[in-house]
Amino acid sequence: MQDTIDKVTDSIVEEATSILDYTFVFSKEISLTVKGLIFIVLALIVTSFVLKLSRRFITRNMPENNKQKFVTVFGYIRWFVFLIILLVAMNASGVDVTAVFAASAALLIGVGLALQTLFQDILSGIFILVDQSVHVGDIIELEGKVGRVLDIRLRTTRAVTIDNKVLVIPNHLYLTNILFNWTENGTETREVVDVGVAYGTDVELVKKILLDIAKAQPSVLESPPPAVLFTDFAESSLNFRVAFTLNNSFEVRFTQSNIRFEIDKKFRENNISIPFPQRDVHLIK
Repeated sequence: MQDTIDKVTDSIVEEATSILDYTFVFSKEISLTVKGLIFIVLALIVTSFVLKLSRRFITRNMPENNKQKFVTVFGYIRWFVFLIILLVAMNASGVDVTAVFAASAALLIGVGLALQTLFQDILSGIFILVDQSVHVGDIIELEGKVGRVLDIRLRTTRAVTIDNKVLVIPNHLYLTNILFNWTENGTETREVVDVGVAYGTDVELVKKILLDIAKAQPSVLESPPPAVLFTDFAESSLNFRVAFTLNNSFEVRFTQSNIRFEIDKKFRENNISIPFPQRDVHLIK
């Protein structure tokens, strides 16, 4: 009876060993056993578990804002760690990693060229989070487009425009273009409206009207108070600029529009004309 059990056990062990030693041959230089494949999978699972514990341990006492930034950066680092562990596990399993790279050199070059912009986006995303030049909630202007940042992802930054449309910005544009961060120094921004009046107009009256209009706007802050600048003696007009401060610059165009409506109304009531370019033509016979 014992001999029978031993024979069955030996048979099972031999069968299991033959399965584990079964080899997948990809080329003359590259092959992988089932045992090696299991080792690679286990190595990746253990790495994933260790990385998750490490992330929780590091972020346990972080403020929520810093925690979100770290988790995003950690997500980038995780893929790099997985790649390193994969290569090490393949090498430990008997796979010639050098042969793998040599066999796929042309493919890797093609993929690298195709994914060049993707890598730029990912690196730019890391730089944004580390440099903290842009935060969620900031109002930014890039290539003439204005939006409030919703979130910063691996490859792109999502922002909502003044028209409530979602703007998807590839992160590499931050490195190749000039970025205006409207709220880097806080939510308050200084905005202006320009207007010209005809020569001979009472400039003090113009100044008073512009100040009264700006102060009457609900969205304009009282401190610092609005100001009027006499900017230029232009070719056809006396140019003025009314400057004011807003707490929500995302709605600036609506405030500017309201001010322009009021300027047109008050100028008409006070017989102040807004000139347009004119030319005198002299005909010589």
